[in-house]
Amino acid sequence: MLDGNSPTGVAVHEVLAAVLQVRGGQLQVLLWQRAFAPDAGRWALPGGRLGDTEDVQDSVLRQLAEKVDVREVAHIEQLATFSAPARTPGARTVATAFVGLVPCDADPMLPADTAWHPVSSVVGEHGEGCPHTAFDHGTIVLRARVRLRAKLSYTNVGFALAPAEFTVSTLRRLYAAALGHRVSATNLQRVLARRGVLQPTGGTVASGPSGGRPGALYRFAERGIRVTDPFAVFRPPGAPGSEAVDREAVDADAADTDGPGNAANGLAPS
Repeated sequence: MLDGNSPTGVAVHEVLAAVLQVRGGQLQVLLWQRAFAPDAGRWALPGGRLGDTEDVQDSVLRQLAEKVDVREVAHIEQLATFSAPARTPGARTVATAFVGLVPCDADPMLPADTAWHPVSSVVGEHGEGCPHTAFDHGTIVLRARVRLRAKLSYTNVGFALAPAEFTVSTLRRLYAAALGHRVSATNLQRVLARRGVLQPTGGTVASGPSGGRPGALYRFAERGIRVTDPFAVFRPPGAPGSEAVDREAVDADAADTDGPGNAANGLAPS
């Protein structure tokens, strides 16, 4: 929300960014705490007024860099326009919202009033925005999560959450955090390999505390978004239309560094 200094009857145009990153095994969103009314003390998405000479994407990238010092955005795309007349008090404000993705190994230096929050703490159990978020920003975060989960199903957008090189186990954890359900490393590798998304680097990393073979390192074949399977939907294990987890997947995930508790993980593209 910006100040209300606009001519009567002329809407203010702002840009907002729901910046998502997997941190600590959870999908998190970047928020800053408002110091002044309206909604003082509540947490808001970064953004600001669209400049007279800017397009909306240039504006949101500039404001992320200048206001919250986030420059490591691996992918950003326009999410939706929010234009309800009463979405903010004061002058009518129309928001063009974006979803941005930051790789899990990036750790930007944030201002004191800015912090990462688990998306589950921002979006209520039934999809409503929680009271500690400003204006309609909880709704925007929910829409961003829905968009990310859909894009993980039918594009290669996982590249924007992952480091440059990773093991399949690491990638599994990233997908599980973003999708909100357990994922089979074996099935994930099979699906992404079939789509031509992953490339082996030839490198390995040492096995975890449980021992086993060194983990092979992979990279995404492209670090730009591409539709890989336009009709795919990743479903949690046991959901209607999902495939049963095969024995190979169970055995492989039981040996994962996360431990045998993940042996029942599944990933089923419909």
